[in-house]
Amino acid sequence: MEKERIEALEKDGWTERFLAGEPRLSESIEAYKEAGFDVHLEPLPKKAECEKRGAEDAEGPCRVCFEGSEDQYKIIFTRPKSSD
Repeated sequence: MEKERIEALEKDGWTERFLAGEPRLSESIEAYKEAGFDVHLEPLPKKAECEKRGAEDAEGPCRVCFEGSEDQYKIIFTRPKSSD
């Protein structure tokens, strides 16, 4: 995920939680909503951000383990429920 995109989400009050695939994804969304949060999902980037675990020059979290199955996962963001 691009740094600029994360910064824009954070500016709008979103907090990155974790990434998940089913069935944990649906369970987590439901739990956060029941706890009073709005939930936003972002796709997992297609490009791995490092070549090996613990790469010192990696700018973000390593995604190489998800290569080829990125479409099965989402990054969960939450923020306090809006009063709309």
